[in-house]
Amino acid sequence: METNSGEGAPAVLVTPDDKDPAVAIVTLNRPAKRNALTVELKEALLEALERVSADPSVRAVVLAGTGKSFCVGQDLGEHVESLRGNAATSFDTVEKHYNPIVRALATMPKPVVAAINGGAVGAGLGFALACDLRVCADTATFATAFAAIGLTADSGLSASLVHSLGAARATELLLLGESFDAAQAQASGLVRTVVPAPEVLGAALELARKLAAGPTVAYAEIKKAVALGAVSSLDTVLEAEAAAQARLGVTEDHREAVEAFLAKRRPYFQGA
Repeated sequence: METNSGEGAPAVLVTPDDKDPAVAIVTLNRPAKRNALTVELKEALLEALERVSADPSVRAVVLAGTGKSFCVGQDLGEHVESLRGNAATSFDTVEKHYNPIVRALATMPKPVVAAINGGAVGAGLGFALACDLRVCADTATFATAFAAIGLTADSGLSASLVHSLGAARATELLLLGESFDAAQAQASGLVRTVVPAPEVLGAALELARKLAAGPTVAYAEIKKAVALGAVSSLDTVLEAEAAAQARLGVTEDHREAVEAFLAKRRPYFQGA
């Protein structure tokens, strides 16, 4: 599945993992521009995410970037042209593209693993943090970068950074825009694993394959529960947890897991 870019190459690639077709790889494909986000790429990415989300054969997703960068955020060349054309509408892209992309990643009813092969900046950092788990290269760098061009955060970073790092560190990163490296990202809990750059995609796929073989219906409920728990009262969370357990209690996956436990064998999950 491909969407052609004006540069003569697909803006986004969607391919099955060659070892497990239940894992879909969604790849940003503007390596010469460090996967900077044009309207074309954003539209292609949103379409790709919606497709893999709706595809029942896909049980886990890897989000990756080609070349030496994951995604450096908005393509400023295109942005300048938009400002010159009509500054009043140049930020419509936030509600039209950025917000739906982040929602698609964060609410996808299956796990999403970010394979961060290089720089993740601005919206690129926002997209990475909207994924459920992150694997990154030891050479990867991260930055918010918004204040440097006179802007505030978008792509959910106002929430994801606070939830991940706390308000004080999030404020520091957004105000000062200082970059941080892979070791710092791992120490702060932003990424799960740091590996040599050539091994990033393989490590992300290994993690995604493990998730694809798991109880994906339960994973979807876990994602919803964590999102609700980050912003809700204890009573609201308890009520939602009870309802979710009731839904999961009648699934085939739960029954299979209990039977497998009693039989002392490994469970076989079908995502149902």
